[in-house]
Amino acid sequence: MGKVNWKPGTMIYPLPAVMVSCGVKPEEYNIITIAWTGTICSDPPMCYISVRPSRHSYEIIKRTGEYVINLTTKELARATDWCGCRSGKDFNKWKEMGLTPAPARVVKAPIIDEAPINIECKVKEIIDLGVHQMFISDVVNVIADEAFLDEKGAFSFAKSNPLVYSHGHYFELGERIGKFGWSVEKRKKS
Repeated sequence: MGKVNWKPGTMIYPLPAVMVSCGVKPEEYNIITIAWTGTICSDPPMCYISVRPSRHSYEIIKRTGEYVINLTTKELARATDWCGCRSGKDFNKWKEMGLTPAPARVVKAPIIDEAPINIECKVKEIIDLGVHQMFISDVVNVIADEAFLDEKGAFSFAKSNPLVYSHGHYFELGERIGKFGWSVEKRKKS
């Protein structure tokens, strides 16, 4: 069997399926589901989200210059999908999905209390990419749910069962197969 050429497309999968919360006052709080997100620098900590300008949350994030990336779980899969299919212009996504807006520590945008990790972000730059605009942002605080910490106080992805997105479908992650550097570790002699 050989390889097949396709037209250029976005085939870098899986990606995190996150819910981004935004707004600075309760009457404008909104949630947008995003898979076009990721880390772009570790020091200083920076990330991005890419949003279509036609989305209801786009203008809120552009005006306020802040948002929260809320990681999702298998248990939040329905809410994650629903919030990506419905507009905040027409629905109160918090109420419809039974999600709880809670105060962030640094930004005015709310966190989703049910999410295992909340990443508070302040927009540094907006880049027009085509159908999406990329919000390059500084990470100004991270909130972790203690229920997902291991015995050493580190965040346990195994406990949180994170949701990922791959080519139009949601998946939970499987078993861990190694850690960074495991392929080059020196083995202890027995």
